[in-house]
Amino acid sequence: MEKVENYDIVIVGGSIAGNYLAYLLSKKNYRIIVIEEHGEIGYPFQCAGIVSKKLTQLITIPQTIILNRVKVAKLISPSGLVIKLAGEEEPLIIDRIALDRYFYEKIKHLSNVTYLLNEKFKSFSPELEHSERIMRVQTSKRQIKCKLVIGCDGPLSTVARLLGVKNKVIYGAQVRVKASFNDREAVMIFKPIWKELFGWIVPEGNYFYRIGLACEKNPASKLNYLLEYLQVSKKNIVNRQGGIIPLGTMNRLAFDNVLLLGDAACQVKATTGGGIIMLLTAAKIAAQCIDLCFKNNDFSHRIIEKYYERPCRRKIGRELKIHLILRILFLSFTPEEFDHLFSIIKMAKIEHLITLYGDMDFPLRFLLKLLRNFSILRFLTHFLKNNKNVIYQLIKIFMKRR
Repeated sequence: MEKVENYDIVIVGGSIAGNYLAYLLSKKNYRIIVIEEHGEIGYPFQCAGIVSKKLTQLITIPQTIILNRVKVAKLISPSGLVIKLAGEEEPLIIDRIALDRYFYEKIKHLSNVTYLLNEKFKSFSPELEHSERIMRVQTSKRQIKCKLVIGCDGPLSTVARLLGVKNKVIYGAQVRVKASFNDREAVMIFKPIWKELFGWIVPEGNYFYRIGLACEKNPASKLNYLLEYLQVSKKNIVNRQGGIIPLGTMNRLAFDNVLLLGDAACQVKATTGGGIIMLLTAAKIAAQCIDLCFKNNDFSHRIIEKYYERPCRRKIGRELKIHLILRILFLSFTPEEFDHLFSIIKMAKIEHLITLYGDMDFPLRFLLKLLRNFSILRFLTHFLKNNKNVIYQLIKIFMKRR
């Protein structure tokens, strides 16, 4: 008979979400086990690695993880119109592999934290033990009993799927190249051929760049198109990466003895596919909630919803809805409407609003300022008047409880 191991908390997934939460919880001496299906933390690399400077306000990291800071960002419309943005935001270009490994390295030797690498989570099931509900977790190599399961296992989360939660996803493709663009500029390129998101150029520094895009179909062929558009020779490609990005509004997070965090919970910005700031914010809320669960010996969905899901909705849920609304608008614009919007922004000199109020993660304040501009308001009113289906989509988002 297979031996059953006992822990307090099982975290499924050893990327930044699982590792950071494990780090926060390790301080309370819970018996924690992290299950990671890959053999090495941080791999495979699946991120453009551009994040707002809020990162350094949320967590303390070594400067070596920060590869570059973006002073200027360029937005390029389908016809080639350019908006240049420069302000106080100054996003960071990070070594994502190093960030994923940072908290892992801090806790991997602790006696109350165990990492299972190269081991796949398969299932969980509730059981009663001494009149107390617990979870039995099955991996590819063992069985584990615990009080709480945390799903941090990415966009195609097995934990979420077992709970009836499924993410809509798109696919990202990226190359790292050595080239000679403007070394301090990040670029976002909007083209109908991959309009599910956008193309990007992210400067690492020292003439290294990450070039990629995200779309629903054929990411590899569309990436080749982007490289041809940018006149990047294949001989300059250092390596290639691919990944999956969840899109939508934040999922249900709270279940009996289970909660979801990060990509598994769709805590991802629909405009850019980025989620680091959101998941770090949610992880801090989750850690406080988990402390309360153990203090009260109550792991019901009611307590997890009250102290984790609801605070997450207040803190990041509304902003994630705004990102989804923006994405729906971007998807619905024709190339001509994109160009018209860019022309309005340039003619009305609205770039200064983006500089002053633009926020990569929490855009609501900026949008309210932007809608005070008559030209923008008239453009959006005319657009929505002629796109009733977009109105219906936006109403559905506003009406959605989550």
